[in-house]
Amino acid sequence: MKAKILFVDDEPNVLSGFQRKLHHEFPLDIALGGEQALAIIQNQGPYAIVVSDMQMPGMDGIEFLAQVEAKSPDTVRMMLTGNADQNTAIEAVNRGHIFRFLTKPCESELLAEMLKAGLKQYALVTAERELLEKTLQGSVKILTDMLSMLDPQSFSRAQRLRDYMGVCARAFNVARPWELEMAAALSQIGFVTIPADVLKRKRSQQALNNPESDILARVPEIGAHLLSNIPRLETVANIVRYQDKNFDGSGLPADDVAGDKIPLGSRILRVLSDLIFIEDRTMTKARALAKLERNPGFYDPQVLNCVANTFDNFVPVTSKGGAVSRPTLFKDLLIGQVLMSDVVTRDGTKLVTAGVPVTSVLLAKLINFASLSGIQEPILVAG
Repeated sequence: MKAKILFVDDEPNVLSGFQRKLHHEFPLDIALGGEQALAIIQNQGPYAIVVSDMQMPGMDGIEFLAQVEAKSPDTVRMMLTGNADQNTAIEAVNRGHIFRFLTKPCESELLAEMLKAGLKQYALVTAERELLEKTLQGSVKILTDMLSMLDPQSFSRAQRLRDYMGVCARAFNVARPWELEMAAALSQIGFVTIPADVLKRKRSQQALNNPESDILARVPEIGAHLLSNIPRLETVANIVRYQDKNFDGSGLPADDVAGDKIPLGSRILRVLSDLIFIEDRTMTKARALAKLERNPGFYDPQVLNCVANTFDNFVPVTSKGGAVSRPTLFKDLLIGQVLMSDVVTRDGTKLVTAGVPVTSVLLAKLINFASLSGIQEPILVAG
């Protein structure tokens, strides 16, 4: 899609002049005042550049451009005004974060030059954002693939938490739900640092010595440390760090953070983690929630109420409970399918626990084992 430019002024003749002089060179829309312009941006955006007058009734150019920045931060903002005093220019820069400040009358050649510079700036900003997003997605995929390969059981749990978290994020109408869902998906990443024999004894509820209990208690902090090195995941890392913190401030991390000061995503994870743990012991959601409510101080009451009111909608795609299964041969196993039975080698070694989604890395691991030891067939998958 070709980058578009929006001119905003309260004088129709001025806008007609811009269209007449520039439409052959630039894709250009016009808006009569700030309110109309915001509606156009909402319905027809995004715009690469927005050029605004200063003195307009109802909403001046500085307030308008500040709102443009909030709604469309990548848009390059310019001001073209007959009010060229120093205070106006300073406020436009400080509040509207404008790219160029131009005065009327402005020669067509100069205006075209500024628009070309603005388009280059927009291309640079969007390219950098796209690169950062791809880098972020790649980093997260590496971490989740690593978890699926090294600890499939924790990976399966993380996928269920992500599914549950998506419902809660929508119920709370959070501004950036992707942060909460990503935090849930990566909440178990710290387990990749735990020795396999310690994890095995923990999951079979065998006794652990003090050092072993200590390293398990540090799993959220370890996970947060891993994530904090990835740009734009600071909020996600903080959610992971506080996922075991009780609402009354007890638990880890051992600091004075409590109540609403605990990140919302962490408070939700605190409930969902224990809910899944109890559910896995064949207890219904309703009974599991009733059990959680008997622990005042552990959980945010708001989160508990939200989960109680919406738990009927919690049908995670990675859950094996109640799902229909069908047999398949190993050679027909596909990425994205959910395992409904354990995957075991011909000599009886369990490779993957039921309930785990098949990822590219996990499938590669299974192919290697199949070539060496063979895989017992058929394998049950959801569907």
